[in-house]
Amino acid sequence: MNTFIMILSLILALMFSISVLMKFSRATSMLQHWKEYGYPLWFMDMIASLELVGVIGVISSFWIPGVLTLACILFAILMLGAIHAHLFRAKHKPVMAINAVFMLICSLLLLWL
Repeated sequence: MNTFIMILSLILALMFSISVLMKFSRATSMLQHWKEYGYPLWFMDMIASLELVGVIGVISSFWIPGVLTLACILFAILMLGAIHAHLFRAKHKPVMAINAVFMLICSLLLLWL
């Protein structure tokens, strides 16, 4: 695994770890967004759990290389859903989806590399 892939993997794992913590801790901003999306709160826990699986996958990919591909596919699917939720369900301005777009690009880049 080269240095760029390792750094990008760690950035992705860190960003998703923050997202997981915000969802599981029921951060006020996350609850507000979830209300705007119109999704039930149990769905937030399910998404956080899937993100946690992805984070574990990225971290374990340092020892088990094939897992990174699966984690990035999962992250890409989740980020497509996040972008949809921001832009179409909550009707947010596009700037609200920047983090999700960045995380999607990172995931796809890791898949490509």
